[in-house]
Amino acid sequence: MNRSLAREIAMKMLYAASLGGEESMSEVLEQSEQVDTLDDGDKTFLENLVAGVYARQEELDGVIEKHVQGWALNRLARVDLTILRMAAYELMYMPEVPVGAAINEAVELAKAYGEDKSSGFINGILGSVAREHRSE
Repeated sequence: MNRSLAREIAMKMLYAASLGGEESMSEVLEQSEQVDTLDDGDKTFLENLVAGVYARQEELDGVIEKHVQGWALNRLARVDLTILRMAAYELMYMPEVPVGAAINEAVELAKAYGEDKSSGFINGILGSVAREHRSE
């Protein structure tokens, strides 16, 4: 099982979609050679995560905006917003994913792909989202 890699691929797909490219998410998925290294369970997780975030983006943005006090979403780095959307979706709609796992994985993605302060920022926002939507 490699959910970390599944999340990384999902983040890249959703980030590419946020840039408004002409490729569909399924085309991006097909081009990612990393997908072949995932087992069936991780591929299903990846597909559910991407489809869920894509389908509920407006709702997720509303939740994130509520917790990003003093910031408009259009001021956030796209990669940070993509990571926040994914983790918020996991916290709100994937109860089988532990809160700590969703937040820690998001922080790790932020460290790898975000700016210097992204990981702390994302950690704080997701902590607030988790307190509102999960009781673990």
